[in-house]
Order: sequence, then C-alpha cells, then structure tokens
Amino acid sequence: METRPRPSMISSQENFRSCLVIQTAFIGDAILTLPMIQVLHKQYPNLAIDVVVVPRAAELFTNHPDIREIFPYDKRSFGGVLGYFRLRKRLRSREYDLAIVPHRSVRSAMIAKGAKIPVRIGFDLSSAPKRFTETVRYRENIHESERNISLLKPLQIEVKETIYPDLYPSRQDHKAVENFLLANGFRNSQQLIGIAPGTVWNTKRWLKERFAQLAQELSKAGNFVVLIGGNDDVNLCKEIEDLAAHPSVINAAGKLSLLKSAALIQRCSVLVSNDSAPMHIAVAMKTQVVGIFGATVPSFGFAPYGQHDVVVETIGLTCRPCTRHGGKQCPIKTFECMDRIRVEEVFQIVMRLIGHSNVSARTTR
Repeated sequence: METRPRPSMISSQENFRSCLVIQTAFIGDAILTLPMIQVLHKQYPNLAIDVVVVPRAAELFTNHPDIREIFPYDKRSFGGVLGYFRLRKRLRSREYDLAIVPHRSVRSAMIAKGAKIPVRIGFDLSSAPKRFTETVRYRENIHESERNISLLKPLQIEVKETIYPDLYPSRQDHKAVENFLLANGFRNSQQLIGIAPGTVWNTKRWLKERFAQLAQELSKAGNFVVLIGGNDDVNLCKEIEDLAAHPSVINAAGKLSLLKSAALIQRCSVLVSNDSAPMHIAVAMKTQVVGIFGATVPSFGFAPYGQHDVVVETIGLTCRPCTRHGGKQCPIKTFECMDRIRVEEVFQIVMRLIGHSNVSARTTR
C-alpha cells in the first residue's frame, strides 16, 4: 500500500543535541550518505552525529570531522538477532534526539524505533514507514546523494549546490601508499591509473579480458597501472595482472585497508571502475572516474558525479536495466550490455582525461 510523506511537525527552532544516522547497506551506499551528514553538521555545528554502518564500511568513516562515533553492525552474522538487541540497548543509553535513516530496510527502521529516538526521519518508500515520525518522498531519477540530503527537509534544510562526500585517510595511510608504489616500481614522472575490476554482482562487471587488455594498452602508452580491490577481488585482480603481463601493471587487491585504498585512488589521475564502491571512493577523493555500467543504469542515482567523470554504457538495449542491483548472470545469456563496450573506447577516454581535454559526460553507442 502506497504511503505519502507526512507534513513535518518539527519546529525550525528545535534544539537537537545528538543524531543517529543509520545506513546498513553496501559500502557505496554508506559513502553516499556522507554528503547529507556533512550538510547536517554544517547547519547544526554543535550536533553530535553518530552512525550505524556495516563493519566493512566502518573504517571509511574514521577521522571524519563531522562524525563523533561509529557503530559497526553485522546484520548477516550468526548472532545478527542478538547483535540487534545489544545494539538497541547501547543506542538507547545514548538518548538521541534525532534519527535519520537513508536505508529503506525494515531492520534499519526498527533500530531507530527500538532505540526510542523521539524524532525519526526516513523515506516514504521504506519497508516500514510507520516506524518513522517524519517521512520524505523517495524521488527517482535523482542522484542518491541528493536523495539522502532530501531527508533533511523536515529540519527546514534544503541544498541547491552539489555536495560531494569527503573521506579522510591519515598521514600514515598516504605514506604507506607511497611506499607501496615505490616498492613496486612506480616513478613519480608517470601517470598513475587505477583499475577497480571487482563487484559483488557479476552482471555489473566488465569482462576481465577487457580490463587486462586496457591495463596493457595503458602501460604501453607510458602509464603505470594499479589494480585496486578488497579481499574478495584478489583472485580476479591476479588473473588480470597475469593476462596483462606488463611490468607497469601491479596488483594492490587485498593488500591495503579501505582508507589506504582511498589514499591510493586519490593518488591516481583516473580510476576505471565498474558500478561499485571504488567508484564512489574516487568521487570522494576527487579523482576522475570512468564508470562502466552494464546491468544497471546511471538514472538509478549511483553514477559518478564529479565534474569530469565519464559513464560508459550501451544504450538502446531493451533488456537493460535488467535489475536494480545486478545479478549473478545475464538473464538472456548474451551479456551484450558489457560485451559491446570496447577496450579502445575506454582507452581513448582515459587518455583524453589525462590530457585534460573536454570529454562528454556520457558515452553512448
């Protein structure tokens, strides 16, 4: 049954002391919550803002000046139910005035309600909108960062300019990255290009052979290429490294923490990535992105949105998008959305971005 946003009952003079932001989705979703947090802190500089995120995303919020405390919540562990009750008890003791819940799951809404937070803001299309005291219309076809910022409307906060997420690797993180690059043969005279070939969903992944060929061609053109990913991407990146077979292609997958990976991405001139978390990290680190989209489409609101970022996608397929989040395999067994994206096209875009020439915000075929 469709619900409608309720008119706000919050006074513009409300004196909030503490706020809990709940976002227990993927790492990329968590990053795109940061613009909202940053806007909220700017408007309420004395407000203490804490966050609940999945453990894998928790590190990315470390050192952020607008966040007081991070609560990792492993909703998928064996003790997920017991963990929920432990978390709820801990949050109740904090006596928050305000909760903002970008995640639309029942569990996230229950955390806010169970913590007895008096003012709870969420989307009208949440799986449990009645657990909120204020609801905001979930708008399609705008960027996720903008959607999240819209949750501040009940607080009489509206923003017209583009807000980017900020991440804060430490000085030690940056130093570790420099040492890693130098130890692997990188010279400061070279352009560093990042490639992030991994993703949870296979239908959002460009072919590994194409990534390998791209890495090889970029290296032959005098660039230094680093493969970026987490522990789940180690085997994939090793395969790509072996296929590329070039001394200027190195593999950092599984060797760096998330914030060190953010520092590495910041060091890159361009990051080539599927529709996955490294793409959002690059936006936060102000690194140019070439985002490759297959099963999903930019209109869902998760495209890179830096000034010079480029989306590569196959336009005109009736089967696309086939899913909102991606899947294990192509439903019609053709994988045309990715197969039609050629190495030469992506190579030329990267080379143009390095040269700072004008590049279309989206490429189509």
